[in-house]
Amino acid sequence: MEVILKEDIKGLGYKNDLVQVKPGYGRNYLIPQGFALIANSSNKKVQAENAKQVAHKAEKLKQDAQDLADSIGDEVLDIAAKVGESGKIFGAITTLQISDALKRKGIDVDRKKISFKSDVKSVGEYEAVIDFHREVKKSITFRVVAE
Repeated sequence: MEVILKEDIKGLGYKNDLVQVKPGYGRNYLIPQGFALIANSSNKKVQAENAKQVAHKAEKLKQDAQDLADSIGDEVLDIAAKVGESGKIFGAITTLQISDALKRKGIDVDRKKISFKSDVKSVGEYEAVIDFHREVKKSITFRVVAE
């Protein structure tokens, strides 16, 4: 089943993308929740017209995302956490803590755009990926240190 996405959905696609999904997923989840439209001929025409109108705005958004990604640089963030004797932290480091650390540096990033390559449950150096735009992704390094 082909659907047109009305917003970005992680792992599936970005807004206005034409994607192929299983019929049950499209009919029972995406369409009722308002995340997608059925990709019939009239909706495809509307989507094509919208894509033309948004094309020049998209370039500006991409440039803004690239500027924000460049402003982060290659600096390593330090995240403090309570640590047990074995070097394991209590709980886990979350995207909210990374977002707060970036905010303290003057860079406002939504925590939903941050993802980890692996679970962060012990002291050490890790990598996170920030998805600013469909074409602009920035990998940042952060270090978990004992409080």
